[in-house]
Parts: sequence; structure tokens; C-alpha cells
Amino acid sequence: MKKEDSKIFAFLAALLSIVGFIIAIIAWKDDKYVMFYAKQSLVIFIATVVVWILKPILHLIPILGQVIIVILTIIIVISWILSWVFALSGKQQYAWFLGRWSQGIKI
Repeated sequence: MKKEDSKIFAFLAALLSIVGFIIAIIAWKDDKYVMFYAKQSLVIFIATVVVWILKPILHLIPILGQVIIVILTIIIVISWILSWVFALSGKQQYAWFLGRWSQGIKI
């Protein structure tokens, strides 16, 4: 596969979140570059689900709970957008804050 193709598929894996991860596992499992960003996409998706689950609990904490939700949401959105940019860059670079968690995923 050409490097340009890998960049596009890595971008799609990052953009499409869990769907992109599943597609990457099926179609591009042997491409290390695509899988690097697919695993980051999986971590960002898991973080989103965790925040979604914690949201009702955090809403019970006046003011501070709202602030925590906003901060966590900003972290997730920034990490997600950075993963798109980094995937198109052609270099393997971890997205801010959440990206390094993907190191532990063995596929």
C-alpha cells in the first residue's frame, strides 16, 4: 500500500471512531500506520463512553461537576481532532492526553 493511501485510511480510522477501528481491523490490520491511528481512535471512543457514563453522576455535584464534564469533553474533542491532523501528517504521533493509552493495545 502506498504511503498516501495509508494516510487516508488512517485519517478515516481516526475520524470514524469505533466504526473506523472496526474497519481498520478488518481491512488494514497489516498496515502499522493505519492501526496506530485506529488504536488511538478506540481509546478516544472508550474515553467518550466513560465520560458519557459518568455524566449523570457528575451532574449531582453542583458547579464542579459541570466544570469537570466540560474539561473532559474538551480533552476528548481536542484529542480526536489532533488524531485526524496527525494521521494526515504521515508521522506516527500520539494525540494529546489520550493517545498514549493506545500503546497498551495489542492486536
